[in-house]
Amino acid sequence: MDWIKSLLFDTESIAHLLLLYSFVIAVGVMLGKVKFRGISFGVAFILFTGIVVAHFGFTGNVKTISFIQDFGLILFVYSLGLQVGPSFFSSFLKGGIKMNRLAVLMIVLNIVVAIGTYFLLFDRSNPDSFPMLVGVLSGAVTNTPGLGAAEEALRQMGNTGVEIANGYACAYPLAVLGVIMVPMIVKAICRIKDDKENEELENMKKEDTSTKPMRQYLAMTNERLDGKTILELRRLINREFICSRLLHDGEVITPHRDTVVHLGDQLCVVSAEDDGEAIRTLLGSVVDVEWDSIKSAEPMVSRRIVVTKEKLNGKTLGELHLGSIYDVTITRVVRSSTELFASASLVLQIGDRLSVVGKASSVAAVAQRVGNEMKRLDAPNLATMFIGILVGVLFGSIPLTIPGIPTPLKLGLAGGPLVVAILISRFGYKMGLVTYTKASALMMLREVGIALFLASVGIKSGATFVETIMSGDGLTFMLAGLLITVIPVFVVALIARKRHGMNYYSIIGLVAGASTNPPALAFANAQTEHDAPAVAYSTVYPLTMFLRILTAQLLVLIGCSLF
Repeated sequence: MDWIKSLLFDTESIAHLLLLYSFVIAVGVMLGKVKFRGISFGVAFILFTGIVVAHFGFTGNVKTISFIQDFGLILFVYSLGLQVGPSFFSSFLKGGIKMNRLAVLMIVLNIVVAIGTYFLLFDRSNPDSFPMLVGVLSGAVTNTPGLGAAEEALRQMGNTGVEIANGYACAYPLAVLGVIMVPMIVKAICRIKDDKENEELENMKKEDTSTKPMRQYLAMTNERLDGKTILELRRLINREFICSRLLHDGEVITPHRDTVVHLGDQLCVVSAEDDGEAIRTLLGSVVDVEWDSIKSAEPMVSRRIVVTKEKLNGKTLGELHLGSIYDVTITRVVRSSTELFASASLVLQIGDRLSVVGKASSVAAVAQRVGNEMKRLDAPNLATMFIGILVGVLFGSIPLTIPGIPTPLKLGLAGGPLVVAILISRFGYKMGLVTYTKASALMMLREVGIALFLASVGIKSGATFVETIMSGDGLTFMLAGLLITVIPVFVVALIARKRHGMNYYSIIGLVAGASTNPPALAFANAQTEHDAPAVAYSTVYPLTMFLRILTAQLLVLIGCSLF
């Protein structure tokens, strides 16, 4: 039975380590799904499971666990960067700047309150108190990458004996509840009614001047435009539109920029919703069209075709000349469930879905030109992934010397890959990198990374966690974490409502995103049928995640030098 003893207790055994991680992650994930009043801790329960297991003496080689911890953190932040990268820059459009300002205010308040609790509650004679405060701060804002960044900063300073994950674990549970409960208190103070908030969102949706593509069938009745080409019509109307099909003298054709339009012709016009009324007013009247019943030598078809050829990555629609070469019209492009107007300047990326209208043989030729091979999308782009990680690690290792700080500042293994992933996801096509990753694969990569990281942190800190709680510091950490969570959320939520008149559901999404708190977002989504919480969350999340990681490192490097 020596093999069983070795499997369970030999910390140098690879089989023991695999068994340990598998058990901690599996049990943690299952317990994380248990809900209490609609709230669950999710993958964070892996941390608590690791703490319990390590408390009873099940651990492993510290160097191996540290490697798994860092590698898991890199996988998590890199996949997170790929996920939020495309929306990172666009989030600063209408409404985004205001929300991100509030998120930055919340981050600043978190830090101010944290420093205040350090002077009021912590034993300042203990040199480990300030590093523990940073762990409590990371738990109070449920930010695991920030915890990883702080731990790495401690390693840079040669301080490896402080288990700041204990502070994180003490603050985390109340942080989840705090981000949910505080907006409800603001709701009562401001006398917010659910019906009015939902009605406001419904009205905003109706009044939204969206740029999504719309299609309408029009009969040409404007005599002054008779004999003009499609290109001349665009210039005269001063609106961007695409004519995907044209019925002239009983024959359906695919028009191009030089196609002449006559009185009585019927057109299928695709444009942005904002321009639809103006185009309809100047061209003619709406008609009912049954072009499918019109006999022609070859029927017109409309198909969705997927761009899968790598050499087309980063090319514009205009550069491909698909319309002029194949006698077809591209009416719209779908990218990540978002419909885009198919302008000539639109830059294509692998995975884009083109709506192509034309003769069946021509559409088939376009499909062959752009690829349309779904199996290619199933294969992961490992080269791009590890190039990004390589560059991210190098970028994160660059030391930045700041006057007054003894240790150079580095983005580290958390910040470097995150920044590079965001940039690659947005601009990778310019360097010939294929960044497309299926959503399911990206989610798997992210969850595996965070699971490995949380399990490693729990296993490493579990031996001293109970002692921390029993010694009395645990209650201090819990109280400090609660204050760090509640006060900033209350202030920001009140300002968002009173000063900016923000919708209640958007406020919940805002504070959840600024706290990087997925359980709070899940709770908010359950309160309304609208997507306002998710929109607000995704708007502030990228900048918040970056600042949480950066400030965690800065607090360790600066705070440990001053206090």
